[in-house]
Amino acid sequence: MRKTLLSDAKPGMTLGKNIYSDDGRILLAGGITLKAIYLEKLKALDIPAIYIKDDLLPVVEISEIISEKTRQMAIANVKDAFHQLSLTGTVDLRKVTQSVNNIIDELLANPKVLVNLTDVRSHDNYTFAHCTNVCVLSVLTGINLGLNQLQLKELGIGAILHDIGKITIDKNILNKPAKLTDEEFAAIKEHSTSGFELTRKIEGISTLSAHVPFQHHEKLDGSGYPRGLKGKDIHQYAKIVAVADVYDALVADRVYRHAFSSHEASEVIAHGANVYFDKIVTKAFLKNIAIFPIGSLVKLNTGEIAVVVDVNRELYTRPIVKILSGIGRQAHGKGAELDLCKYPTVIIERVIKPEDPEYFQV
Repeated sequence: MRKTLLSDAKPGMTLGKNIYSDDGRILLAGGITLKAIYLEKLKALDIPAIYIKDDLLPVVEISEIISEKTRQMAIANVKDAFHQLSLTGTVDLRKVTQSVNNIIDELLANPKVLVNLTDVRSHDNYTFAHCTNVCVLSVLTGINLGLNQLQLKELGIGAILHDIGKITIDKNILNKPAKLTDEEFAAIKEHSTSGFELTRKIEGISTLSAHVPFQHHEKLDGSGYPRGLKGKDIHQYAKIVAVADVYDALVADRVYRHAFSSHEASEVIAHGANVYFDKIVTKAFLKNIAIFPIGSLVKLNTGEIAVVVDVNRELYTRPIVKILSGIGRQAHGKGAELDLCKYPTVIIERVIKPEDPEYFQV
């Protein structure tokens, strides 16, 4: 299957992956044939992209980082927690804690899983899906750093609630598709302090978990907010969530820009190490990111277009690819499978993204 911008989806295409509502219900099941009315409803929900089946691409096995059931339940529980807090000023942590425990259990059972797929999010459930993804990525990083079960739970709860302070921000500012004014950005920045004030009053939440919403926008060099903390003054949990937060925001489609590829987002994170992000945390985070995820379309320096069919865990930048098209002096021929670790002169020039002209020319 391939990720496709909703604007490029056509009636008659086959949906490759389930689409869920923000309360975890299946809106459209994978395998269904798309109709014009379905596409109109998806457009009304501000869903920017979907996965479609494509018989021209080889069938490859793509492992989910956590089960879809666990992911959707967590998203629904985050939404419920935000809603509860906005109405009553408190949250029943049991459901949120259960979701965090489920995420920890699944990741501990498969700690070497790679982040391959990016999820599809509607405009309305972006924040809830983002909080869930940041929790997953943070816990996975915490496992790589050797955190114990209690620490993973504290980290996970802080991560899944890291943006809860946004319930105090005007939705017109939060959802603004254009560049924010200085005053609007100042209002956005208040969510860190608000998040800390809200979470530390929740019964059963640890002070360390509450410091994640407070500090997740702090930067190693002191250029972050709200307090401009530096280095060791920033708690480890917040350092972990800071990396996960930026990465997940980059790989998501937004109303004002297309998603970054995993390769582009990973480069942003890597370049920020020791300046904005803790170097050790960054290394642990990138350990489980597929730089060129399975299913990615890539342009090779041979002039050929290929699809990534497997990842070399020891050298993520040199995946195994299958040639789809292209001719040239160094062409290997359609259908050829190349382990780039064994072909040192073959280079991936770039990832072909859904908005690129050649994406559907394969």
